Amino acid sequence: MIWNSPAEFFAMGGYGLYVWGSFGVCAVAMVLEPILVGRRRNEILGSLRRERIAEELEEKEAN
Repeated sequence: MIWNSPAEFFAMGGYGLYVWGSFGVCAVAMVLEPILVGRRRNEILGSLRRERIAEELEEKEAN
């Protein structure tokens, strides 16, 4: 395709909203995914730490 102006490029032959909307949604997902994975990882590690501490306290109380 040959575009004669930036406006024609961004319009994408009438499909600009679909093309740029899809691109935007994909970009947002690619930014959010590592953030959400990192948060979940920290939650899991914190939960495992609390569980280990609780088990250690239970062992000390049993002895």
